[in-house]
Amino acid sequence: GKVLRRFRVPFTYMTNCRLNDPVFERGLRDFMAVCNVVKTFRNMRILQISTRPYEFWSTMCNEGELLEKFNIQLSPIPMTELVQAVRDAQADEQAMAAMLAHINDSFEICIPEDKVPAVAGLAIAMKRLVEKYGCNAGAIQCWNALQDELGIMPCAANAILNEMGIPIVCETDIHGAITALMVEAADLGRHRGMFADWTVRHPDNGELLQHCGPWPCSCAAVKPKLTYPLAFDHPGALTAEAKHGDLTLARFDGDNGEYSLLLGNARGIDGPAGMGTYLWVEVDNLKRLEAKIVEGPYIHHCVAIHANVVPVLYEACKYIGIAPDLYDPIEEDVKAYLRGE
Repeated sequence: GKVLRRFRVPFTYMTNCRLNDPVFERGLRDFMAVCNVVKTFRNMRILQISTRPYEFWSTMCNEGELLEKFNIQLSPIPMTELVQAVRDAQADEQAMAAMLAHINDSFEICIPEDKVPAVAGLAIAMKRLVEKYGCNAGAIQCWNALQDELGIMPCAANAILNEMGIPIVCETDIHGAITALMVEAADLGRHRGMFADWTVRHPDNGELLQHCGPWPCSCAAVKPKLTYPLAFDHPGALTAEAKHGDLTLARFDGDNGEYSLLLGNARGIDGPAGMGTYLWVEVDNLKRLEAKIVEGPYIHHCVAIHANVVPVLYEACKYIGIAPDLYDPIEEDVKAYLRGE
């Protein structure tokens, strides 16, 4: 350890144990997950579909700094390229038939039938563009240019790709796409992430995680409805409550040249029915979490996943040059877990 420190080589200490001790297997599996996060983080290329919405100063990112600090690359394309890719997809009868069948199997259709092909075409187009530019995630300008061109919201199409393990996040939130890739890598792809807004307080305790419908079907407690969103007149959103259970919440973000990862645990709880893809969550200290979000460098977006990957993400931060930022005072508990206690 001293020699590695002399050369400033980060390392993970796995506790002294026998090969047949359960802690050995746990430590090895966790370290493999850490390596998966680091490998994913150092090989990110994000498809940026159009600019951020004008009002969203919060989703502004420093493209040059992401490249220089972390080798995170963006592949920006204009909205016109996406629209043309949708038209090309809709001309592919075989691909369209397969995607339409998938949509009918996955969702309860509550929109005009003539709007469903646009959802299918958008899903095919985004997947093809991700592959064309060698990307592993995407961030799309959800509104309003897309509605003028295609007449739909992109939420359901986003959900389809998210289920495939290709995170597509809303409002051109590049840092959100980075977070989604990190969180799923920490879980070794076993569960899908849910890209969410922090929205309103629970009537008793907790907070509502919600977005217009980009969450994968595998996260839902019921069959999602393909319908209209809360705040727009165009179809193409999903409505479904997510499964309850234990969660990790995370957000990669930064400003002024410094980057960190907000992370911690939460639990899904009962609450009023909502629209979009949503889940009421409870944390140990909501006021402390809300202060973290507001005081920054974080914004109104996070990623949730049905798994406890807090220790893996915490450990991965030392290898990728960002600061872990636990919103609960559990750092000693996390370190104890990593030591095999």
